[in-house]
Amino acid sequence: MRIISYNVNGIRAAIKKGFIDWLKTDPADIICLQETKATKEDVDLTEINALGYHDYWFSATSKKGYSGVAVFTKIIPDKVELGNGHTQSDDEGRVIQLHFGKLLLINAYFPSGTSGDERQSFKMEWLNEMQSYLNEIKNKHDGIVLCGDYNIAHNEIDIHDPKGNKKTTGFLPEERAWMDGFFASGWTDSFREVHTEPHRYSWWSQRFPSVRLNNKGWRIDYINVSNNLKTKIEDAEIYPDIKHSDHCPVYLKLSNL
Repeated sequence: MRIISYNVNGIRAAIKKGFIDWLKTDPADIICLQETKATKEDVDLTEINALGYHDYWFSATSKKGYSGVAVFTKIIPDKVELGNGHTQSDDEGRVIQLHFGKLLLINAYFPSGTSGDERQSFKMEWLNEMQSYLNEIKNKHDGIVLCGDYNIAHNEIDIHDPKGNKKTTGFLPEERAWMDGFFASGWTDSFREVHTEPHRYSWWSQRFPSVRLNNKGWRIDYINVSNNLKTKIEDAEIYPDIKHSDHCPVYLKLSNL
């Protein structure tokens, strides 16, 4: 099973920048998208469906053109669940879940907290609710994949300027502590299982055009797996040369499922 997670920062904008041509290269069996900023009805899916992808969407109802997740998959799921039962999160279209036999794939767009104290508080509340939800369901599945834009760089290796960003949302001590607790509760960082080298990032600020050129980025996009899938990790990668968004795709290949 080949999985990609990709914050497209607006699916319609990404399509204009060549997203469908990239899909034609068969990058993965399952493409998990965050920040679609659209509903299914807003997008012409003809070419995408012609490539063999079935599409599943969960869009925000609280604000048009905001947030939203979608999954394009060549493997038909047994069941699709929209949301995870937390009202504000579901109103913002942040979580979609696909069941493949006893494997659960969760595609999530974590809140960013960049717009002020209120949203930062919501982010921390969301993180704690997600952890509680994961604890509740983790024994009901043979394995869980939790992919998405986490909006947190976990360790200093995951950010180009850790000292300069220690008071910046996305690298705050309490956010990093949440990540510590998350991994300690039975999760594996699939990318770090394969790659231990520094300077591997998945997001670059758009405010300064030279940032991506100089690779001054953050690794905030993950495909993490429950520990019982750790031995199934065959490959993991980040694709910084794919440029339809301020993020780039991250990749995981699982074998012997």
